[in-house]
Amino acid sequence: MKGQLKVYPAPAEATANSDYAVRVRVPDGEWQELFTYEVLVDMHQVRKSSMVTFDFVGAVEMEVLCRRGAPREVELRPKALGIVPQLEGDMVLFRLDHPCKLSVETDGDRFHNLHVFANGLETDAPQPEDGGVVFIAPGVHKSADLVERLSGKGSGGPEPAVLYFGPGFHLLEEGLLAVPSGKTVYLAGGSMVVGSMLCKHVEDVTIRGRGMIFLRDIAKTTYWRSVQIDFSRNIRVEDIISVDPPHYSIHLGQSEQVYIRNFKSFSTRGWCDGIDMMSCRDIVIEDVFLRTSDDCIAIYGSRGDFNGDTRSVMVRNSILWADVAHPVNIGCHGDHGGNGDIIADIHFDQIDILEHHEPQDGYWGCMSINVGDKNTVRDVSFRNIRVEPFELGRLIDIRVLQNEKYNPYPGQGIRNVEFENVSFDGECPHPSVIEGYDETRTVEGVVFRNLRIHGQTVLTPEAGSFVIGQHTHHIRFEE
Repeated sequence: MKGQLKVYPAPAEATANSDYAVRVRVPDGEWQELFTYEVLVDMHQVRKSSMVTFDFVGAVEMEVLCRRGAPREVELRPKALGIVPQLEGDMVLFRLDHPCKLSVETDGDRFHNLHVFANGLETDAPQPEDGGVVFIAPGVHKSADLVERLSGKGSGGPEPAVLYFGPGFHLLEEGLLAVPSGKTVYLAGGSMVVGSMLCKHVEDVTIRGRGMIFLRDIAKTTYWRSVQIDFSRNIRVEDIISVDPPHYSIHLGQSEQVYIRNFKSFSTRGWCDGIDMMSCRDIVIEDVFLRTSDDCIAIYGSRGDFNGDTRSVMVRNSILWADVAHPVNIGCHGDHGGNGDIIADIHFDQIDILEHHEPQDGYWGCMSINVGDKNTVRDVSFRNIRVEPFELGRLIDIRVLQNEKYNPYPGQGIRNVEFENVSFDGECPHPSVIEGYDETRTVEGVVFRNLRIHGQTVLTPEAGSFVIGQHTHHIRFEE
Protein backbone atom coordinates (compact mmCIF):
# COMPACT_ATOMS: atom_id res chain seq x y z
CA MET A 1 0.00 0.00 0.00
CA LYS A 2 1.32 3.41 -0.95
CA GLY A 3 2.02 5.53 2.11
CA GLN A 4 0.02 8.65 2.83
CA LEU A 5 0.50 11.22 5.57
CA LYS A 6 -1.74 13.97 6.92
CA VAL A 7 -0.36 16.70 9.21
CA TYR A 8 -2.57 19.36 10.81
CA PRO A 9 -1.50 22.96 11.52
CA ALA A 10 -1.86 24.14 15.11
CA PRO A 11 -3.84 27.27 16.05
CA ALA A 12 -1.78 30.36 16.75
CA GLU A 13 -2.99 30.26 20.38
CA ALA A 14 -1.61 26.76 21.01
CA THR A 15 1.31 26.45 23.45
CA ALA A 16 4.34 24.55 22.17
CA ASN A 17 6.85 22.59 24.19
CA SER A 18 10.39 23.10 22.96
CA ASP A 19 11.79 19.92 24.54
CA TYR A 20 11.52 18.11 21.21
CA ALA A 21 11.55 18.88 17.51
CA VAL A 22 9.63 16.18 15.66
CA ARG A 23 9.48 15.37 11.94
CA VAL A 24 7.65 12.63 10.07
CA ARG A 25 7.63 11.37 6.48
CA VAL A 26 6.56 8.47 4.35
CA PRO A 27 9.71 6.51 3.35
CA ASP A 28 11.76 8.50 0.81
CA GLY A 29 9.26 11.36 1.02
CA GLU A 30 9.58 14.95 2.22
CA TRP A 31 10.02 15.49 5.94
CA GLN A 32 7.10 17.34 7.59
CA GLU A 33 7.45 19.22 10.85
CA LEU A 34 4.94 18.40 13.58
CA PHE A 35 3.72 20.97 16.08
CA THR A 36 4.76 19.76 19.54
CA TYR A 37 1.93 20.65 21.92
CA GLU A 38 2.60 21.27 25.58
CA VAL A 39 0.44 18.99 27.73
CA LEU A 40 0.59 19.02 31.52
CA VAL A 41 0.80 15.74 33.44
CA ASP A 42 0.63 14.49 37.06
CA MET A 43 -1.07 16.17 40.01
CA HIS A 44 1.44 15.90 42.86
CA GLN A 45 4.01 17.83 40.83
CA VAL A 46 2.59 19.18 37.59
CA ARG A 47 5.10 19.00 34.76
CA LYS A 48 5.22 19.99 31.11
CA SER A 49 5.09 17.03 28.79
CA SER A 50 4.81 16.98 24.99
CA MET A 51 2.41 15.60 22.39
CA VAL A 52 2.28 15.29 18.61
CA THR A 53 -0.51 13.92 16.44
CA PHE A 54 -0.91 13.05 12.77
CA ASP A 55 -2.70 10.59 10.44
CA PHE A 56 -1.17 8.06 8.07
CA VAL A 57 -1.59 4.85 6.14
CA GLY A 58 1.16 2.49 5.05
CA ALA A 59 4.39 3.30 6.92
CA VAL A 60 6.11 6.42 8.24
CA GLU A 61 9.54 7.29 9.59
CA MET A 62 9.89 9.55 12.62
CA GLU A 63 12.76 11.75 13.72
CA VAL A 64 12.76 13.18 17.27
CA LEU A 65 15.40 15.77 18.19
CA CYS A 66 15.91 15.87 21.99
CA ARG A 67 16.61 19.50 22.84
CA ARG A 68 17.09 18.80 26.56
CA GLY A 69 20.39 17.16 25.69
CA ALA A 70 21.64 13.93 24.16
CA PRO A 71 20.04 11.03 26.06
CA ARG A 72 21.98 7.98 27.19
CA GLU A 73 19.04 5.69 26.48
CA VAL A 74 15.55 5.84 25.05
CA GLU A 75 12.49 3.63 25.45
CA LEU A 76 9.23 3.50 23.52
CA ARG A 77 6.18 2.32 25.46
CA PRO A 78 3.95 0.36 25.56
CA LYS A 79 6.67 -2.25 25.35
CA ALA A 80 4.19 -4.62 23.71
CA LEU A 81 4.43 -2.54 20.53
CA GLY A 82 7.91 -3.95 20.06
CA ILE A 83 9.26 -0.75 18.48
CA VAL A 84 13.03 -0.56 18.85
CA PRO A 85 14.29 3.02 18.32
CA GLN A 86 17.68 4.01 16.98
CA LEU A 87 19.57 6.58 19.04
CA GLU A 88 22.08 8.79 17.24
CA GLY A 89 23.44 11.52 19.50
CA ASP A 90 20.48 13.74 20.37
CA MET A 91 18.27 12.16 17.69
CA VAL A 92 15.77 9.31 18.15
CA LEU A 93 14.72 7.51 14.96
CA PHE A 94 12.01 4.89 14.51
CA ARG A 95 9.49 3.59 12.02
CA LEU A 96 5.75 2.94 12.36
CA ASP A 97 3.86 0.58 10.09
CA HIS A 98 0.43 0.80 11.72
CA PRO A 99 -1.53 3.38 13.76
CA CYS A 100 -0.61 3.44 17.44
CA LYS A 101 -0.23 5.54 20.55
CA LEU A 102 3.14 5.59 22.23
CA SER A 103 5.38 7.35 24.71
CA VAL A 104 8.97 8.30 23.84
CA GLU A 105 10.94 8.38 27.10
CA THR A 106 14.59 9.36 27.44
CA ASP A 107 16.73 8.31 30.39
CA GLY A 108 13.69 6.90 32.20
CA ASP A 109 11.87 10.26 32.39
CA ARG A 110 8.11 9.61 32.23
CA PHE A 111 7.12 13.22 32.93
CA HIS A 112 8.99 15.17 30.25
CA ASN A 113 8.24 12.54 27.64
CA LEU A 114 6.82 12.82 24.13
CA HIS A 115 3.37 11.34 23.45
CA VAL A 116 2.85 10.28 19.83
CA PHE A 117 -0.70 9.79 18.56
CA ALA A 118 -0.35 8.25 15.13
CA ASN A 119 -3.90 7.82 13.81
CA GLY A 120 -5.14 6.04 10.75
CA LEU A 121 -6.28 8.25 7.90
CA GLU A 122 -9.69 9.81 8.33
CA THR A 123 -11.71 8.55 5.38
CA ASP A 124 -15.29 9.60 6.15
CA ALA A 125 -15.01 13.11 7.55
CA PRO A 126 -18.22 15.18 7.33
CA GLN A 127 -18.27 17.94 4.75
CA PRO A 128 -19.43 21.52 5.40
CA GLU A 129 -22.37 20.99 3.08
CA ASP A 130 -23.62 17.94 4.99
CA GLY A 131 -26.78 18.44 6.98
CA GLY A 132 -26.92 17.96 10.74
CA VAL A 133 -23.23 18.73 11.29
CA VAL A 134 -21.96 21.34 13.75
CA PHE A 135 -19.96 24.04 11.90
CA ILE A 136 -18.39 26.90 13.87
CA ALA A 137 -15.98 29.38 12.35
CA PRO A 138 -12.94 30.39 14.42
CA GLY A 139 -13.67 32.95 17.12
CA VAL A 140 -15.74 33.43 20.27
CA HIS A 141 -19.21 31.89 20.22
CA LYS A 142 -22.20 32.05 22.53
CA SER A 143 -23.25 28.52 23.28
CA ALA A 144 -26.92 29.54 23.48
CA ASP A 145 -26.83 30.97 19.96
CA LEU A 146 -25.29 27.77 18.62
CA VAL A 147 -27.97 25.65 20.25
CA GLU A 148 -30.66 27.86 18.69
CA ARG A 149 -29.10 27.40 15.29
CA LEU A 150 -28.74 23.66 15.80
CA SER A 151 -32.38 23.42 16.81
CA GLY A 152 -33.59 25.58 13.93
CA LYS A 153 -34.94 28.20 16.36
CA GLY A 154 -32.67 31.08 15.46
CA SER A 155 -34.16 34.42 14.54
CA GLY A 156 -33.16 36.94 11.93
CA GLY A 157 -33.69 34.90 8.79
CA PRO A 158 -32.70 31.47 7.58
CA GLU A 159 -29.85 29.83 9.45
CA PRO A 160 -27.29 27.58 7.77
CA ALA A 161 -28.06 23.88 8.06
CA VAL A 162 -24.45 23.15 8.93
CA LEU A 163 -22.18 24.35 11.73
CA TYR A 164 -18.53 23.22 11.77
CA PHE A 165 -15.44 23.36 14.02
CA GLY A 166 -12.78 24.22 11.46
CA PRO A 167 -9.07 24.54 12.18
CA GLY A 168 -8.30 27.31 14.64
CA PHE A 169 -9.08 28.37 18.21
CA HIS A 170 -12.69 28.39 19.40
CA LEU A 171 -14.12 29.68 22.69
CA LEU A 172 -17.67 28.85 23.74
CA GLU A 173 -18.70 31.89 25.75
CA GLU A 174 -21.09 30.11 28.15
CA GLY A 175 -18.88 27.05 28.20
CA LEU A 176 -21.42 24.31 27.51
CA LEU A 177 -22.64 23.29 24.08
CA ALA A 178 -25.86 21.30 24.47
CA VAL A 179 -26.00 19.02 21.44
CA PRO A 180 -29.51 18.13 20.21
CA SER A 181 -30.56 14.66 19.08
CA GLY A 182 -29.51 13.49 15.66
CA LYS A 183 -26.55 15.89 15.31
CA THR A 184 -22.83 15.46 14.69
CA VAL A 185 -20.26 17.77 16.29
CA TYR A 186 -17.10 17.63 14.19
CA LEU A 187 -13.76 18.99 15.43
CA ALA A 188 -11.47 19.21 12.43
CA GLY A 189 -7.77 18.50 12.82
CA GLY A 190 -5.98 21.59 14.10
CA SER A 191 -8.98 22.94 16.03
CA MET A 192 -8.94 23.71 19.77
CA VAL A 193 -12.32 24.17 21.46
CA VAL A 194 -12.57 25.74 24.92
CA GLY A 195 -15.88 24.40 26.13
CA SER A 196 -17.76 21.29 27.17
CA MET A 197 -19.96 19.08 24.98
CA LEU A 198 -23.20 18.16 26.75
CA CYS A 199 -25.52 15.36 25.66
CA LYS A 200 -28.54 15.32 27.99
CA HIS A 201 -31.80 13.51 27.26
CA VAL A 202 -30.76 13.07 23.62
CA GLU A 203 -30.08 10.23 21.22
CA ASP A 204 -28.21 9.54 17.99
CA VAL A 205 -25.39 12.04 18.59
CA THR A 206 -21.79 11.84 17.35
CA ILE A 207 -18.87 13.94 18.65
CA ARG A 208 -15.77 13.29 16.58
CA GLY A 209 -12.80 14.65 14.67
CA ARG A 210 -9.07 15.13 14.97
CA GLY A 211 -9.41 18.34 16.99
CA MET A 212 -8.96 19.04 20.69
CA ILE A 213 -11.12 20.09 23.65
CA PHE A 214 -8.79 22.33 25.63
CA LEU A 215 -9.80 23.18 29.21
CA ARG A 216 -6.46 23.79 30.91
CA ASP A 217 -7.22 27.38 31.88
CA ILE A 218 -10.78 26.71 33.10
CA ALA A 219 -11.21 27.09 36.87
CA LYS A 220 -11.61 23.87 38.82
CA THR A 221 -14.85 25.15 40.39
CA THR A 222 -16.73 24.84 37.09
CA TYR A 223 -16.74 21.00 37.24
CA TRP A 224 -16.79 20.91 33.45
CA ARG A 225 -16.22 17.64 31.65
CA SER A 226 -14.86 17.57 28.13
CA VAL A 227 -17.86 15.44 27.16
CA GLN A 228 -20.86 14.82 29.42
CA ILE A 229 -23.45 12.20 28.45
CA ASP A 230 -26.49 12.04 30.74
CA PHE A 231 -29.81 10.21 30.28
CA SER A 232 -28.97 9.60 26.61
CA ARG A 233 -28.66 6.73 24.16
CA ASN A 234 -26.80 5.87 20.98
CA ILE A 235 -23.94 8.33 21.49
CA ARG A 236 -20.53 8.09 19.78
CA VAL A 237 -17.32 9.89 20.77
CA GLU A 238 -14.40 9.30 18.41
CA ASP A 239 -10.86 10.50 17.73
CA ILE A 240 -10.79 13.76 19.73
CA ILE A 241 -8.16 14.78 22.30
CA SER A 242 -9.08 16.14 25.76
CA VAL A 243 -6.57 18.37 27.55
CA ASP A 244 -6.81 19.06 31.30
CA PRO A 245 -10.55 19.24 32.07
CA PRO A 246 -11.39 20.49 35.58
CA HIS A 247 -13.42 17.30 36.16
CA TYR A 248 -13.84 13.98 34.28
CA SER A 249 -12.76 13.76 30.67
CA ILE A 250 -15.93 11.84 29.73
CA HIS A 251 -18.82 11.43 32.16
CA LEU A 252 -21.57 8.88 31.54
CA GLY A 253 -24.71 9.06 33.64
CA GLN A 254 -27.69 6.70 33.20
CA SER A 255 -27.00 6.32 29.50
CA GLU A 256 -26.89 3.35 27.14
CA GLN A 257 -25.46 2.31 23.81
CA VAL A 258 -22.41 4.57 24.08
CA TYR A 259 -19.38 3.92 21.86
CA ILE A 260 -16.04 5.63 22.57
CA ARG A 261 -13.13 5.04 20.18
CA ASN A 262 -9.65 6.51 19.71
CA PHE A 263 -10.22 9.09 22.45
CA LYS A 264 -7.07 10.57 24.05
CA SER A 265 -6.98 12.43 27.36
CA PHE A 266 -4.63 14.20 29.78
CA SER A 267 -5.53 15.56 33.24
CA THR A 268 -3.69 17.04 36.22
CA ARG A 269 -6.28 17.95 38.85
CA GLY A 270 -8.10 16.06 41.60
CA TRP A 271 -11.35 14.34 40.54
CA CYS A 272 -10.09 14.42 36.96
CA ASP A 273 -10.82 10.83 36.06
CA GLY A 274 -10.68 9.66 32.46
CA ILE A 275 -13.98 7.91 31.68
CA ASP A 276 -16.46 7.37 34.53
CA MET A 277 -19.90 5.82 34.32
CA MET A 278 -22.84 5.62 36.72
CA SER A 279 -25.94 3.48 36.09
CA CYS A 280 -25.13 2.76 32.45
CA ARG A 281 -25.69 -0.11 30.01
CA ASP A 282 -24.14 -1.31 26.79
CA ILE A 283 -20.91 0.72 26.80
CA VAL A 284 -18.01 -0.01 24.43
CA ILE A 285 -14.65 1.75 24.89
CA GLU A 286 -11.83 0.87 22.52
CA ASP A 287 -8.46 2.14 21.37
CA VAL A 288 -8.31 4.94 23.95
CA PHE A 289 -5.29 6.52 25.66
CA LEU A 290 -6.00 7.91 29.14
CA ARG A 291 -3.25 9.63 31.15
CA THR A 292 -5.07 10.94 34.20
CA SER A 293 -4.52 12.28 37.70
CA ASP A 294 -7.33 10.14 39.10
CA ASP A 295 -8.89 6.86 38.01
CA CYS A 296 -8.50 6.18 34.30
CA ILE A 297 -11.79 4.23 34.11
CA ALA A 298 -14.30 3.98 36.96
CA ILE A 299 -17.48 1.88 36.84
CA TYR A 300 -20.17 2.58 39.44
CA GLY A 301 -23.87 2.04 40.11
CA SER A 302 -26.16 4.82 41.36
CA ARG A 303 -24.68 8.18 42.23
CA GLY A 304 -26.21 11.65 42.48
CA ASP A 305 -29.00 12.04 39.93
CA PHE A 306 -28.29 8.67 38.32
CA ASN A 307 -30.02 5.52 39.49
CA GLY A 308 -29.80 1.88 38.54
CA ASP A 309 -27.44 -0.96 37.74
CA THR A 310 -24.46 -0.80 35.41
CA ARG A 311 -24.31 -3.72 32.99
CA SER A 312 -22.50 -4.76 29.82
CA VAL A 313 -19.27 -2.75 29.59
CA MET A 314 -16.41 -3.65 27.24
CA VAL A 315 -13.02 -1.90 27.33
CA ARG A 316 -10.48 -3.18 24.79
CA ASN A 317 -7.26 -2.38 22.93
CA SER A 318 -6.48 0.59 25.17
CA ILE A 319 -3.67 2.25 27.15
CA LEU A 320 -4.22 3.35 30.77
CA TRP A 321 -1.74 5.61 32.57
CA ALA A 322 -2.77 6.66 36.09
CA ASP A 323 -0.35 9.26 37.42
CA VAL A 324 -2.65 9.15 40.48
CA ALA A 325 -5.13 6.49 41.70
CA HIS A 326 -6.36 3.42 39.80
CA PRO A 327 -6.11 2.53 36.15
CA VAL A 328 -9.33 0.50 36.69
CA ASN A 329 -11.77 1.05 39.59
CA ILE A 330 -15.03 -0.91 39.89
CA GLY A 331 -17.80 -0.91 42.46
CA CYS A 332 -17.47 1.99 44.91
CA HIS A 333 -20.76 3.89 44.51
CA GLY A 334 -24.31 2.53 44.46
CA ASP A 335 -27.83 2.75 45.83
CA HIS A 336 -26.90 2.68 49.51
CA GLY A 337 -30.28 4.16 50.44
CA GLY A 338 -32.05 1.18 48.86
CA ASN A 339 -30.93 -2.34 48.07
CA GLY A 340 -27.70 -1.52 46.29
CA ASP A 341 -27.00 -2.06 42.59
CA ILE A 342 -25.75 -4.84 40.36
CA ILE A 343 -22.56 -4.08 38.41
CA ALA A 344 -22.19 -6.97 36.00
CA ASP A 345 -20.86 -8.20 32.67
CA ILE A 346 -17.73 -6.01 32.77
CA HIS A 347 -14.83 -6.96 30.50
CA PHE A 348 -11.32 -5.63 29.85
CA ASP A 349 -9.29 -7.11 26.98
CA GLN A 350 -5.92 -6.20 25.41
CA ILE A 351 -4.98 -3.44 27.86
CA ASP A 352 -1.55 -1.89 28.52
CA ILE A 353 -1.21 -0.30 31.97
CA LEU A 354 1.73 2.12 31.93
CA GLU A 355 1.52 3.62 35.43
CA HIS A 356 -0.16 3.40 38.84
CA HIS A 357 0.94 5.82 41.55
CA GLU A 358 -1.19 6.31 44.65
CA PRO A 359 0.19 7.46 48.03
CA GLN A 360 -2.97 6.44 49.97
CA ASP A 361 -3.01 2.72 50.73
CA GLY A 362 -6.82 2.61 50.68
CA TYR A 363 -6.80 3.32 46.95
CA TRP A 364 -4.25 0.89 45.61
CA GLY A 365 -4.76 -1.50 42.73
CA CYS A 366 -3.99 -1.41 39.02
CA MET A 367 -7.10 -3.57 38.72
CA SER A 368 -9.37 -2.70 41.63
CA ILE A 369 -12.79 -4.12 42.50
CA ASN A 370 -13.65 -2.37 45.76
CA VAL A 371 -17.34 -2.90 46.43
CA GLY A 372 -19.32 -0.67 48.79
CA ASP A 373 -22.81 0.89 49.04
CA LYS A 374 -24.64 -2.49 49.14
CA ASN A 375 -23.46 -3.22 45.58
CA THR A 376 -22.87 -6.64 44.11
CA VAL A 377 -20.21 -6.95 41.39
CA ARG A 378 -20.25 -10.09 39.27
CA ASP A 379 -19.12 -11.58 35.97
CA VAL A 380 -15.97 -9.50 35.43
CA SER A 381 -13.02 -10.47 33.24
CA PHE A 382 -9.52 -9.14 32.64
CA ARG A 383 -7.87 -10.79 29.64
CA ASN A 384 -4.58 -10.05 27.89
CA ILE A 385 -3.50 -7.34 30.34
CA ARG A 386 0.11 -6.13 30.31
CA VAL A 387 1.15 -4.17 33.40
CA GLU A 388 4.45 -2.34 33.08
CA PRO A 389 6.53 -1.36 36.14
CA PHE A 390 4.68 1.23 38.21
CA GLU A 391 5.68 3.58 41.00
CA LEU A 392 3.36 2.97 43.97
CA GLY A 393 0.35 0.77 44.65
CA ARG A 394 -0.50 -2.88 44.14
CA LEU A 395 -1.28 -5.10 41.20
CA ILE A 396 -4.77 -6.37 42.15
CA ASP A 397 -7.20 -5.37 44.89
CA ILE A 398 -10.50 -7.28 45.23
CA ARG A 399 -12.44 -6.45 48.38
CA VAL A 400 -15.94 -6.09 49.76
CA LEU A 401 -15.55 -3.10 52.05
CA GLN A 402 -16.96 0.07 53.55
CA ASN A 403 -14.88 3.08 52.59
CA GLU A 404 -15.41 5.53 55.45
CA LYS A 405 -15.21 8.50 53.11
CA TYR A 406 -17.67 7.29 50.45
CA ASN A 407 -19.74 4.34 51.69
CA PRO A 408 -22.49 4.55 54.34
CA TYR A 409 -22.76 0.76 53.99
CA PRO A 410 -20.45 -2.04 52.89
CA GLY A 411 -20.96 -3.87 49.64
CA GLN A 412 -22.92 -7.09 49.32
CA GLY A 413 -20.43 -9.26 47.46
CA ILE A 414 -18.18 -10.09 44.51
CA ARG A 415 -18.91 -13.09 42.27
CA ASN A 416 -17.15 -14.70 39.28
CA VAL A 417 -14.03 -12.73 38.38
CA GLU A 418 -11.59 -14.09 35.80
CA PHE A 419 -8.01 -13.04 35.07
CA GLU A 420 -6.46 -14.62 31.98
CA ASN A 421 -3.10 -13.88 30.36
CA VAL A 422 -2.13 -11.10 32.77
CA SER A 423 1.57 -10.19 32.96
CA PHE A 424 3.62 -7.94 35.26
CA ASP A 425 7.38 -7.48 35.07
CA GLY A 426 7.94 -4.86 37.75
CA GLU A 427 8.64 -4.79 41.48
CA CYS A 428 5.86 -4.12 43.97
CA PRO A 429 6.40 -4.32 47.74
CA HIS A 430 2.66 -4.24 48.44
CA PRO A 431 0.91 -7.60 48.01
CA SER A 432 -2.30 -8.02 46.07
CA VAL A 433 -5.38 -8.54 48.26
CA ILE A 434 -8.58 -10.59 47.99
CA GLU A 435 -10.91 -10.20 50.97
CA GLY A 436 -14.59 -10.28 51.92
CA TYR A 437 -16.31 -8.18 54.57
CA ASP A 438 -18.10 -10.77 56.75
CA GLU A 439 -19.67 -14.19 56.47
CA THR A 440 -22.58 -12.86 54.37
CA ARG A 441 -20.64 -10.32 52.29
CA THR A 442 -18.09 -12.49 50.55
CA VAL A 443 -15.83 -12.85 47.53
CA GLU A 444 -16.76 -15.99 45.57
CA GLY A 445 -15.11 -17.49 42.52
CA VAL A 446 -11.91 -15.70 41.44
CA VAL A 447 -9.72 -17.57 38.95
CA PHE A 448 -6.27 -16.67 37.60
CA ARG A 449 -5.22 -18.43 34.39
CA ASN A 450 -1.70 -17.81 33.13
CA LEU A 451 -0.92 -14.98 35.52
CA ARG A 452 2.76 -14.26 34.88
CA ILE A 453 5.03 -12.25 37.15
CA HIS A 454 8.62 -11.83 35.91
CA GLY A 455 7.84 -14.41 33.26
CA GLN A 456 6.86 -17.12 35.77
CA THR A 457 3.36 -18.56 35.88
CA VAL A 458 1.78 -18.01 39.31
CA LEU A 459 0.14 -21.16 40.70
CA THR A 460 -0.11 -20.24 44.39
CA PRO A 461 -0.99 -17.04 46.28
CA GLU A 462 2.49 -16.97 47.82
CA ALA A 463 4.20 -17.14 44.43
CA GLY A 464 2.24 -14.10 43.25
CA SER A 465 2.51 -12.12 46.50
CA PHE A 466 -1.23 -12.39 47.23
CA VAL A 467 -2.90 -12.06 50.61
CA ILE A 468 -6.12 -14.09 50.64
CA GLY A 469 -8.16 -12.67 53.51
CA GLN A 470 -11.24 -13.87 55.31
CA HIS A 471 -14.67 -14.49 53.80
CA THR A 472 -13.38 -15.67 50.43
CA HIS A 473 -14.26 -18.87 48.59
CA HIS A 474 -13.06 -20.69 45.47
CA ILE A 475 -9.93 -18.66 44.71
CA ARG A 476 -7.88 -20.58 42.11
CA PHE A 477 -4.57 -20.16 40.30
CA GLU A 478 -4.25 -22.20 37.08
CA GLU A 479 -1.81 -22.60 34.22
